[in-house]
Amino acid sequence: MATGWAGDGAVQDQIDATVKDGIKRARSQLPQGPGLEHCEECDAAIPEARRKAMPGVRLCVPCQEAHDREQGLHSGYNRRGSKDSQLR
Repeated sequence: MATGWAGDGAVQDQIDATVKDGIKRARSQLPQGPGLEHCEECDAAIPEARRKAMPGVRLCVPCQEAHDREQGLHSGYNRRGSKDSQLR
């Protein structure tokens, strides 16, 4: 099938690249190093279960949720280029 200038697998290659970029961005935001016993934002105690589940954790749950909400507002997701937005 003729596709013009794009190769036959160009769309899938673009999807794969987007997924790889998303994974790379998510991994770069994971905590690194030793975890803290107290939140670096509000100084509340971080439960041992959370420290075991998330090595390198630096924020308590409420502060982490606030941080995640803020990050969600500034995510680099391109809705115009997503297949879902084209189907609506």
